[in-house]
Amino acid sequence: MKAMFDFSPAANADKATLYDDLLSAADALTAGEPDAVANMANVAALIWQFLPDLNWAGFYRMAEDELVLGPFQGKTACIRIPLGKGVCGAAAASGETQLVEDVHAFPGHIACDAASASEVVVPVIIEGRVVAVLDLDSPLPARFDRTDQEGLETLVERIAARLA
Repeated sequence: MKAMFDFSPAANADKATLYDDLLSAADALTAGEPDAVANMANVAALIWQFLPDLNWAGFYRMAEDELVLGPFQGKTACIRIPLGKGVCGAAAASGETQLVEDVHAFPGHIACDAASASEVVVPVIIEGRVVAVLDLDSPLPARFDRTDQEGLETLVERIAARLA
């Protein structure tokens, strides 16, 4: 039986190419699918497949005045995060991406996985309102840089309407 989708990152691709390929795969996979949870699940799986050195990749959804765990890849995670608390809560409260080289130095960091050393969180914004955040953790310090931030922000902007 042939796989329905076969999205594979290019071997030894530079980071910009990797993000271009990830964006194309996520766009193709979520196009025409109206279910936000299904789209979040597939995007989390694609990120896990495409990006090296992650120990968690997924979404937290806004539910009233807090973030609630959504689809992800990795170890079990915190279920609820108050706005303004930790890296995810800071991104949701500010509406701005949080790029953290050392999570242990981040005030109020919530350690769902003690192995996490760095993190990037991108808010999913629709009509000026944060509806979710995309969260990536790595066991490597300073794993994420501006190229990661820009690639993930572009991804979220392109498919935001499919995630709510």
